Amino acid sequence: MSLGTEELLRLTVSALMSRVGERQGDLAVALGQAQAQVSRKQSGKQHWTLDDVDRLAAHYGLGVPDLLAGPTHAVTALAADPDGGAAQASLLLAASPAESTRSPAPVPRSEALGGPCVLCGEPAVDEVEGVWQHLTSEECAEALDAAAPLAPLADCAEDEHGEEDFTPAGPGESALPGLEEPQQGSVESDVDSVAPMGATKSAVPYPGDPQPEPEPEPEPEPEPEPEVADVGSDVVAGSAAPVARESVRQVPAPEPDSAVARVESAAPAPVPVPEGEPAPVVVGEPAPVAAEASRPAVSRAPGYASGTLVDQIHARVRDVLSEHQGDVETAQAELIKRAIPDVMALFERSRVGGRYAHSKFPPTDDILRKKSQKGADEIWEGRPKWRNKAAFDLARMGQDIEVTALDMNAAYLSAFKCWLPVGKLVEDTTGVHEPKRSGVYQITPAEWTHTSLPNPLGNRQEPGPLWVPDSLVRLLLDCARWGLCEAPVIHRALLSGGTESLLEKLRRALAESRKTAIAEGDEVAVEYVKSMYSKFVSTIGESSANTDIRRPDWMHIIRAKAFTNLWRKAYKANTAGLTVVEISGTDELHVAGDWRPVFPQGRDLNQVKEKKLYTLGGKR
Repeated sequence: MSLGTEELLRLTVSALMSRVGERQGDLAVALGQAQAQVSRKQSGKQHWTLDDVDRLAAHYGLGVPDLLAGPTHAVTALAADPDGGAAQASLLLAASPAESTRSPAPVPRSEALGGPCVLCGEPAVDEVEGVWQHLTSEECAEALDAAAPLAPLADCAEDEHGEEDFTPAGPGESALPGLEEPQQGSVESDVDSVAPMGATKSAVPYPGDPQPEPEPEPEPEPEPEPEVADVGSDVVAGSAAPVARESVRQVPAPEPDSAVARVESAAPAPVPVPEGEPAPVVVGEPAPVAAEASRPAVSRAPGYASGTLVDQIHARVRDVLSEHQGDVETAQAELIKRAIPDVMALFERSRVGGRYAHSKFPPTDDILRKKSQKGADEIWEGRPKWRNKAAFDLARMGQDIEVTALDMNAAYLSAFKCWLPVGKLVEDTTGVHEPKRSGVYQITPAEWTHTSLPNPLGNRQEPGPLWVPDSLVRLLLDCARWGLCEAPVIHRALLSGGTESLLEKLRRALAESRKTAIAEGDEVAVEYVKSMYSKFVSTIGESSANTDIRRPDWMHIIRAKAFTNLWRKAYKANTAGLTVVEISGTDELHVAGDWRPVFPQGRDLNQVKEKKLYTLGGKR
């Protein structure tokens, strides 16, 4: 069977990438394109253009006829001129001199006659239902090992989005064994460290980012001494210029075989300095800093949040305030203007080391598309708008009811803790809700007969089937377990493997930054954080204001989660003996009775604020 020209080109590109040790992210940078574009072109969802062919030929140092002659000819031509291509030149920068002169291994004939594996992206020779793929995870692992570059890039972490359209294949959605090793920066491990900003080529520059430095080996903290200037915790032991002072106590030397001893042994010995003369500074190393303003920012985050992300948020606020000479109003307006690109950059950083590579631009089903410019799609989020008819009837009959309006703090930020689909949505007709999957469901809800509680579906008036997000289905199933109603009937669904940790690192960093800003009275940072999480939710759907992602399913699930969180607060108040008078929007709950034993008061995410107190039937 003869292959088409474009299909032959895809095989050639895969073979060349494997030959020079490139990945799709590296090729995308060389072509000046996004990694998602290269992924779609290699998978056949988008066409390679003639301009792309010229750029590919220039990148690999081949002629266009050589590139279009097939993978075997192209690899042979590349091997015949190892110093001619741009890819070969870039490879020499990453390899040691001894390894860079090593003669390349020939590409097996069987790999050149196959296509890119849909799972790992490396050449495969088996075709299943028209899709090239390896039949076992071991074959994927062997192909990845064979395609590894000659020498790893120094201090660079693997980009977790190496395959843009990868979707985990089963409930639980764990990655294939052998494709990636556990990363310490994953959300599930709750480790604060993330890769340096230069680790991923797709990272967006962020003002205030710490500069990459050699990671220091651990050393015991010396006792605090006022005579020695503090240069921050991120400076390697012995890097500051030593100063001879009689009043400085000597720290006991560590064991000879310890890592600290090896570091300190490499440091220069203290040089006596005559009194009144400045201390000598070691060339290439920072001098002691005495001024408090020049001290590096200390991480504000506890163990459960990423200190790097928290510090970047506060550094952004400091930088913008400095740019505008302390003008609070102008700086706040500038921060709000930058909120969307900033929060997307933080989101990318929070996913470094994550277990799943989420899809940013999966195909969008018709039910998730807006019907007009200002119209809506077919998803019902369950926004609450309800009043207790019995309470209002009593007020009209002359009974005074003291009501407290409570405000939920950062409702959308709390809603980041929800089950989100990782990959593209696929139709499911089993009629069963799988806890490890997420998406949107078409259901027929059960009848709601309670008059003292609002319907979890909100103020929907139309009967019959409707499409709802996963967050709302989970609440309806909980209501069925609590005996409040029957379980909904699920007709069909659009689902993908889900995880509750996709936004967890970002949520923790924003929550901790908000908490710190409130404690310090920094309203500029508070409004900046609020703008970031609220605009993240409102623009990740079909919005021209955010071109980094298009996930309307995420938007509906997060918004529905905020509404269901409010409903759960109302249910908690009802079971505690309070009268739920009104519930509306995303964060407003009106109750009658002593609410303080039920809800903690404050500005944290798990607390509520007293918005106002009024008498039902009187002046509000």
